[in-house]
Amino acid sequence: MPIDNPAYDKAFEYLENGHADSSFYYFNAAKQFFLEQGDSLFVAKCLINMSITQHEKADYFGAQETALQAIPFLNENKTEHHAFLSMNYNALGMATDDIKDYPRAISFYEQAIKYSNDPQNTLVYRNNLAFSLLNNKKLEEAQQIYTDIIQGTHKSPAEYARVLANLARIKWQQDPTYPAIHEYLISLKIRKQEKDFWGQNASLAFITDYYEKQNPDSALIFAKRRYAIAKTIKSPNDQILALKKLIKLSPSDSSKYYFEIYNSLNDSLQQARIAAKNQFTMIRYEVEKNKAENLILQKDNADKAYNISRQRMWTAGISIFSVVVIIGGTFWYKRRQERLQLEAQNRIKANQLNISRKIHDVVSNGLYRVMTEIENRENIDRDGIIDRLEMMYEKSRDISYETEVTKPEQQDYHIQIAELLKSFVTENRKVIIAGNDAEQWARIHVDIKEQITCILQELMVNMRKHSQATNVIIRFDWDVDVLRIYYSDNGVGMSESQVDGNGLRSIGNRIERLNGSITFINQEEKGVNIEVLMSIL
Repeated sequence: MPIDNPAYDKAFEYLENGHADSSFYYFNAAKQFFLEQGDSLFVAKCLINMSITQHEKADYFGAQETALQAIPFLNENKTEHHAFLSMNYNALGMATDDIKDYPRAISFYEQAIKYSNDPQNTLVYRNNLAFSLLNNKKLEEAQQIYTDIIQGTHKSPAEYARVLANLARIKWQQDPTYPAIHEYLISLKIRKQEKDFWGQNASLAFITDYYEKQNPDSALIFAKRRYAIAKTIKSPNDQILALKKLIKLSPSDSSKYYFEIYNSLNDSLQQARIAAKNQFTMIRYEVEKNKAENLILQKDNADKAYNISRQRMWTAGISIFSVVVIIGGTFWYKRRQERLQLEAQNRIKANQLNISRKIHDVVSNGLYRVMTEIENRENIDRDGIIDRLEMMYEKSRDISYETEVTKPEQQDYHIQIAELLKSFVTENRKVIIAGNDAEQWARIHVDIKEQITCILQELMVNMRKHSQATNVIIRFDWDVDVLRIYYSDNGVGMSESQVDGNGLRSIGNRIERLNGSITFINQEEKGVNIEVLMSIL
């Protein structure tokens, strides 16, 4: 029996009424409730629906991240989980397809087919797989799939029309003289009969491409029809694609008119995508913030109750037996001495840990970075290396004297970050940096920058030592008062011992001191995804 969860029912009500933001909010709230109750299947259902909503609003990276979070909650050994595994992998495939990462999208679609137990869904997943293969220029593989599945579409005219058009498109791409227009027109006719407007949009796009070179006048006619259909289905993406064709095919006067529409629509679309992404992020942030505030309130109430109970106990004890007071006082004094001794020991340990951390950051990781540059660069900046070693020497002396002087920045921070990350580039490894904005960094206090530098350096050193990655991506996303750092690589993943190692534990401690959070998404042999969130005010 599923657990009664009003937020889950509300989420579907809003979904059916077309209120994506409210639906996303309640799915997120329902997910938290199911998580507390230990119902992993319904946690996964919430995440899958959230991912689909993000994809529909063109937040493709967000959709990917949410769908990946659902995987650990689904058990491939449980038959009742298979339908949701296939649904989730299909959602991952679509989001990955839209960012044009076709090889990975193909892998996700294959997983969706593997776990699918519904013939109709399998047909859809195979069609998606074939479309990804087609975009990846694997025409023969795509053609084989379309040829196989077209036989099973006789019960669904809309599916038959879709497969027929895609199969004709492949044949035309393989042989530009192939008369694909006949199948295109048949497919368009069926889709009109079925009132399949999205399908008509696809058919008109194929026909426009077919006529573009050999008969531009006909191509212009079908491009106009596609633009009209795209407006009917309220698809800004398809309107933009249709407008591009109209600009290209129309006379100069009309082309200028379409270009103005294109510019306005494109600006609106970009703003809508940014707003949707920020909206979903803020919904999650507010939910987590409220959760944290509730936990703090519960703790305060528990502390107050405990203090009241203790006070009553002491009062009763004093009122009844003075001997108990003496014994209690003696016991308290002993405990106090032990506590003071323990606090002194803890301060010593904390000081030792602080010095150890500084040595690790300044000396170990600094030397490791210098070694990496020397190893991977043919032309070594000898003076730059000497300056850097001298700087490490000075910082080491500061550590030995227990100084905490924060030195002024010698170089623009965005340049420091770029140089730090690019020092790990090799012939076999790319490091891609996004969002490294000088104006944004200018808002950050120098102490926070130092911590961010240490966090990034630790991540990159850990990557080089253990991951065997060939591609590393670091992305900085900026809000008014929050910075999110996304790290991902395509290496071999991390074992449990590496996740619990000193380096990553040090990262966690730093982020905790900055009132931030860190999330690991570790997939064996498929790389690592890490999200760091911290306040920057």
